[in-house]
Amino acid sequence: MKSVVLLSGGLDSVVCLKRAVDETEVVLALTFDYGQPAAKREVEAAEEICKRLGVKHRTIKLEWLGEMLPEGLKTEAPGAELGDEKAEQEAARAVWVPNRNGVFVNIGAAFAEGLDCDQIVAGFNAEEGASFPDNSQEYIEAANAALELSTLRKPRLVSYTAKMNKMEILRLGRKIGAPLELLWSCYYGGEEMCGECMSCRRVLTALCEEYGEGLDKLGSRFKK
Repeated sequence: MKSVVLLSGGLDSVVCLKRAVDETEVVLALTFDYGQPAAKREVEAAEEICKRLGVKHRTIKLEWLGEMLPEGLKTEAPGAELGDEKAEQEAARAVWVPNRNGVFVNIGAAFAEGLDCDQIVAGFNAEEGASFPDNSQEYIEAANAALELSTLRKPRLVSYTAKMNKMEILRLGRKIGAPLELLWSCYYGGEEMCGECMSCRRVLTALCEEYGEGLDKLGSRFKK
């Protein structure tokens, strides 16, 4: 089994990469730079993670996609109280990049077919799947139906974390030895992760539930 992994440098994709490394031959990990505020930090994190795991890494620049960045990412991404469904939906719409995962998956599929790989691995999760339809199990099934027609080798889109929440993903990452201390899970590219955007809040909540007040190296990367 051979895999191409889509690696943003965040919690879900890091855990998915480590599991793919453990269970398959990872031929390539892809990170996308489309002008997002955290692009530099995401690429740096992905490069460090791939170096640690001995995986070939490539950054794909998509300048044209950056032209469609929402104002919510260009200025300040709104936070929301976790569990407030309406607020989470509004926060999701504010940072929605048109068909982003659709673009990423199809680029991954092209590489997978060209490199004779069996699957494209992406880091999705159930929490964000409730707000972002392109993180959901339904999206995975629909994408695979399309790949049946758009490819000859028919690589499959797989996400080991799609049915899990952040706490479950964090625990899986610790269990399998994913390099969690190297990840970048913030919408922004400061010296530290902001701790306020929805991505940070989800990871921080899982960390606090797991470690309490004594956060480890990962927790220390968040802005105090």
